[in-house]
Amino acid sequence: MSRIDDLIVEYCPYGVEFHSISEIFDLKNGYTPSKSKLEYWTNGIVPWFRMEDIRANGHILFDSIQHVNQLGVKKGKLFSKDSVMVATSATIGEHALLKVDALTNQRFTVLTRKPEYVNRLLPEFINYYCYVLDEWCKTNVHAGGFASVDMEGFKRYRFPVPPLPVQEEIVRILDSFSSLEAELEAELEAELEARRKQYAYYRDQLIRDCPSIRWIPLSEISENCDKSRKPIKKEKRIAGKTPYYGASGVVDYVDGFTHEGDYLLLSEDGANLLARSMPIAYQISGRNWINNHAHVLRIENANLRQLVEMYLNSISLEPYITKGAQPKLTKQRMETIAVPVPSEDDLSRIVEMLTKFYALTTSLTDGLPAEIEARRKQYEYYRDRLLSFDELAV
Repeated sequence: MSRIDDLIVEYCPYGVEFHSISEIFDLKNGYTPSKSKLEYWTNGIVPWFRMEDIRANGHILFDSIQHVNQLGVKKGKLFSKDSVMVATSATIGEHALLKVDALTNQRFTVLTRKPEYVNRLLPEFINYYCYVLDEWCKTNVHAGGFASVDMEGFKRYRFPVPPLPVQEEIVRILDSFSSLEAELEAELEAELEARRKQYAYYRDQLIRDCPSIRWIPLSEISENCDKSRKPIKKEKRIAGKTPYYGASGVVDYVDGFTHEGDYLLLSEDGANLLARSMPIAYQISGRNWINNHAHVLRIENANLRQLVEMYLNSISLEPYITKGAQPKLTKQRMETIAVPVPSEDDLSRIVEMLTKFYALTTSLTDGLPAEIEARRKQYEYYRDRLLSFDELAV
């Protein structure tokens, strides 16, 4: 960090300038050209970016998965190259740097440097600092049926404008860190993927060699208890000791409960249904409060509940997921998922054998997934340190 320290002492020893986002950037919302007009979507060459592009190609985008025809561009104007799109509704906490003139859908607010800041802020620095902005967005959300960022607060958000030599050095360091972290993570991911394939092969072999296996839809082996779910806005929750569950686990602790007993929860919506960065199925017991982002299934047999949990976490549910701004696994589609159900004797044996190997590939506290997560946190720690500035007193 000595080089950056020297630059800060030389160029900004008393702090750096901060200005509001609305002062630095022109802000415009993305949109979706009318799907009913086929000419807007035929022979398209204009990139049209969505959350799916970030999931597929990361935070620097050169081209999109879908394209639109120039006829579908309002007034013929595109968001200019080197703008940054920030997710301000639906899946909040993501952004990407656009390296081409393009459009985005309506889930994004696009930040384009005003002329007076073009030579004062590097696009790559803006892109890195938007990781900090993402965290602010996630904690400044209007609750309701559809999550959205507090846009008045967003416009007032204070964005740093360090001297260019400082920006250049930060970008150089983070580019190096990113490259090294990506290389190390790719090696770990490759090893983890190999273990997952090994697990899948082992799982399939056990199931294939078990003569008592029957494939039965979830609706026939479980009782759906979704009707008792009850979402509560954060400001209306009463603090307590009861876990408050959402799509991917505990999100709060509240007073009271909606369900009591042993259940299997299965994510109903959210990006994780496709990204699978964490389990989508997990067991709970005792008293719990469950919101409307997780399906609630009662499976009386504990071993069968365990087998279904492991099976659902190890297969792709993409064929059952309705895609859109927010991926969703509806109750109707969920109940058609077929799972392997062996005899009671075979069930105990299969669960015991799979549980040991399953832990090696899915545990968030042991093995390779924990190592990958540790590398990510280490990178984020250094990135956040580099992007912390004192504001220059006016």
